Amino acid sequence: MMMSFFDQFASPFLLGIPLIAVAVALPWVLLPTPSSRWMNSRLTTLQTWFINRFTNQLLMPLNMGGHKWALMLTSLMLFLITINMLGLLPYTFTPTTQLSLNMGFAVPLWLATVIIGMRHQPTIALGHLLPEGTPIPLIPVLIIIETISLFIRPLALGVRLTANLTAGHLLIQLIATAVFVLLPIMPAVAILTAAVLFMLTLLEVAVAMIQAYVFVLLLSLYLQENV
Repeated sequence: MMMSFFDQFASPFLLGIPLIAVAVALPWVLLPTPSSRWMNSRLTTLQTWFINRFTNQLLMPLNMGGHKWALMLTSLMLFLITINMLGLLPYTFTPTTQLSLNMGFAVPLWLATVIIGMRHQPTIALGHLLPEGTPIPLIPVLIIIETISLFIRPLALGVRLTANLTAGHLLIQLIATAVFVLLPIMPAVAILTAAVLFMLTLLEVAVAMIQAYVFVLLLSLYLQENV
């Protein structure tokens, strides 16, 4: 029995074994794999069209050096969307509500973009810390501010994804609890609340997809500054 609204964000265990690894690996099993046939299924064709459109849209602002990240960014996009969507099903667990998992994605990828910039174009990478035309007295302050903003980027990536999904799940559970409480007392109000719950669920589906896209889009923008 759930004792708290926040218990839904606790990693499930079976026989003392954490099941977060299963929740993370499950999306890859559900995605259809292209076959060697000339004619693919409708689902595979739709997935291929979506991947091609997303990849073209994501890599359009990047130069040829950033195109090497196409496979990683597209895979991360599909992975996050599938995990977020599966987490909306009843009696499921959403791994992306865990800040540790999101930071595990954000920090290494952000650090890779910074290392690439420092390796291939160190002058331009360091020039981002000081905007052009800055007055001389403000140079030390701006360098400190830009350095802090640079190191806050991975934290913002992880916290944004965690906070949006956590808030949506909590709001859905609160409204669903209100529906069950109001149903025997005030059926009309319960029906109206259920309609609000349905609209909120549709909104949360959109949030699950948008937040995955925003996560990968921001990574591509960080990569664009360093390639």
